[in-house]
Amino acid sequence: MQRVEAEIARLIDECEYDEVTNLFKSLSGGKRLRAKLILKIAPNHKSAPKLAAVVELIHAASLLHDDVIDEAQTRRGVRSVNATEGSKISVMLGDILYSKAFTELVDFDKEIAKTIASSVTSLSKGEMLDVKMAENFNDDEEKYLDMLYLKTATLIEAAARSSAILAGKNAEIHAIYGRNLGLSFQIIDDILDITQDSKTLGKPALNDYVEGKCTLPYIYLYKLLSDEDKEKLKSIHAKELSEEDSMWIREKMNQHKTIEKSFELALKLSDEAKKVMIDDEELVLILDTMIKRSF
Repeated sequence: MQRVEAEIARLIDECEYDEVTNLFKSLSGGKRLRAKLILKIAPNHKSAPKLAAVVELIHAASLLHDDVIDEAQTRRGVRSVNATEGSKISVMLGDILYSKAFTELVDFDKEIAKTIASSVTSLSKGEMLDVKMAENFNDDEEKYLDMLYLKTATLIEAAARSSAILAGKNAEIHAIYGRNLGLSFQIIDDILDITQDSKTLGKPALNDYVEGKCTLPYIYLYKLLSDEDKEKLKSIHAKELSEEDSMWIREKMNQHKTIEKSFELALKLSDEAKKVMIDDEELVLILDTMIKRSF
C-alpha cells in the first residue's frame, strides 16, 4: 500500500497544479478497498500498484461528483471539498482526477484499459439512475440492486477482473467475486447508515432516506407495513427527519427484522463470492472482514 500511495502522489504531482495537490491532500483516503483487492490478486506484478492508484483516482473523482449531487457537507467525517470550496471546484477536481486516470490507463493492456473505462461509464449511469430514483419513493428491490451494481459494484468488479488479467488468472471468476463483494459491501453500508450514530458515520444517521434513497431496509419495511404505516413512511421520504420520525423508522425496522433481512442478502452474496474463490484464503478474508465491519 505504501507503493500505491506513492503512485497516487506521483500522479497528482504530474498534474503540475498546486491547487490540485493541496485539495487532494485534504481528501480522506478511505478504506482503499479497490487498491487492496488489486494487490491481493496481483501481488507480484510490477504494474499492480499503478493500476491500484489509477482505480483509486477514479473512485475519488466519483465521490467528489457524488458530494456535489447530494449537496454533502461532510465526507468520512471531514468537510467535503463541495462544502469548503464549492461545487464548481469539486466538479473540476473530479474531472482532473478522471482525466489523469484515463491518461495513465493507455499504458496498460487494451483489455485492462477497456475493463476499467467501461466500468466508469457504468458508474456514471448508476449515479444518474440513483438521482432519478431519489425523486420518488422506490419499493422495487430489483431496480435498486441494478442501480447498486452500476454505481458501486461495477468499479470493484473491474478492479478484480483487470488485476486478474494482469496476473494471468481467471478473469471471469474474479469478476464474479468483485461484483458480489461490491454489492454486499454497499448493502452493509446501507445498514450502517441506519444502525450507527452520526459520530461513527462521519455524517448524519439515516441520511440516505433524507436524501431520498430507499435502500433495502426501507424497501423490505414498506412491503411489511400496514397501509396506514406505508403512507407514513412515504410521507417522510426525502425530508429532514425529526427525532420522533427516526425512532419510528428504527422501531418498525426492529419489529419487522428488515435490517436482518438485508444482512442476509449481503451474506448470501458474500458466500457466493467465497464459493468461486474458495482456494484463495486472502480474498475470502476480505469478504469476512467486510461482512463483519461496524463502519
